[in-house]
Amino acid sequence: MGNPKAFLTVPRQEAGYRPVHDRISDYGEVEQTLNTSERKLQASRCMDCGVPFCHWACPLGNRPPEFQDALYKGKWREAYEILSATNDFPEFTGRICPALCEKSCVLKLAIDAPVTIREDEAAIIEAAFREGYVQPKTYERNGKKVAVVGSGPSGLAAANRLNAMGYEVTVFEKDEYIGGLLRFGIPNFKLNKSIIDRRVDIMKAEGVTFSVSTSIDVQKLPEGFDAYCLCTGTPQARDLNIPGRELKGIHFALEMLSQQNRVLAGQTFDREHRIDAKGKQVLVIGGGDTGSDCIGTSNRQGAVSVTQIEIMPKPPVGHNPATPWPQWPIVLKTSSSHEEGCERRWCLTSNRFIGTKNGHVCGVEVEEVEWIPSPDGGRPTMKPTGKKETIKADLVLLAMGFLKPQHPEYAANVFVAGDAATGASLVVRCIAGGRKAAQDIDAYLKKQ
Repeated sequence: MGNPKAFLTVPRQEAGYRPVHDRISDYGEVEQTLNTSERKLQASRCMDCGVPFCHWACPLGNRPPEFQDALYKGKWREAYEILSATNDFPEFTGRICPALCEKSCVLKLAIDAPVTIREDEAAIIEAAFREGYVQPKTYERNGKKVAVVGSGPSGLAAANRLNAMGYEVTVFEKDEYIGGLLRFGIPNFKLNKSIIDRRVDIMKAEGVTFSVSTSIDVQKLPEGFDAYCLCTGTPQARDLNIPGRELKGIHFALEMLSQQNRVLAGQTFDREHRIDAKGKQVLVIGGGDTGSDCIGTSNRQGAVSVTQIEIMPKPPVGHNPATPWPQWPIVLKTSSSHEEGCERRWCLTSNRFIGTKNGHVCGVEVEEVEWIPSPDGGRPTMKPTGKKETIKADLVLLAMGFLKPQHPEYAANVFVAGDAATGASLVVRCIAGGRKAAQDIDAYLKKQ
């Protein structure tokens, strides 16, 4: 710890977002960066706690006190080496991780001003690429081959680790580009896709083989491999099967998000298949991060209005005694997309979609609900109140999460990782899952 009193004298400073009037007109990353001197000051706030709860909270087991100290002292290469020892892709987590570490920082408890761990992490990896610290490495091969099915964060992490262990790794991706949900589920204004390409180029140079536009039947895995790692994510979105679901203008969130990312990559879609919010009243059903991404995308496309509804109650603001430190706090979250324009409402269930004569959605009948606490402390019960209304909508986006995949019994040399194993989760947990799968595969093959 370079400055033991910095947390007392240096206030938390976030880089913040580009002004709304500026960012709303493009798909460039909304988050800004601090200059080097300010970033070092932020790193100096780390207290090097005797019990580092930031380390405890991180699924990857990152070591913030160590890389913060190196960053504060200007030892950028050392900071990069500490960070990359536990995290394969800090450039991803530094942009889109919700920073579980920060919520468990002791300064979060003490003064509600945790260290800017996520932003510092992003600064370290960007400096590493800029200064040329990130270079392809050569690994001695052990003669065994592993197939990774799926190229999302868990698949990329598994492939990266296995390649470093000496295995010949082939990554199969059903879509036309590498990245999974990083590529097609995360908007460019949160993660520029050149960041993915930059990392994939490094992995290719290190010997990983990528096969795109290749669908793999998990029941008939390709021959010629000693082990398989299935990182196929959660492809099935949760649907809303209510009257009127067949109407035009109702789409799953990822249909819109993936299409917009493809458009930005240069692809074109005819008018019939283009999902465009321009001039429309948009209703987003679902209050999570995916719904938030739909809001930001709709506003950039030129929506007249955007409304987001959630069936659950509005979370507490600022502090929730039900989720005390160092747990992840269940509190009201306002994203950059919410700041750009959106009406948010809670405790609303959708009863039916309303359509026009030509079969296009024009509204949704919603009903207010109450949540009755369970006497035994279990899951509360939802009770409709009878208070109904119609929300006008020309475009409805379903962002209610994803169903956990069900897997058959696989052979002993088949491993499952990431969302495919746990259900929809965070990018940091997916990377951790990919790393764990690589360790398990290595242990298994060494016994053969």
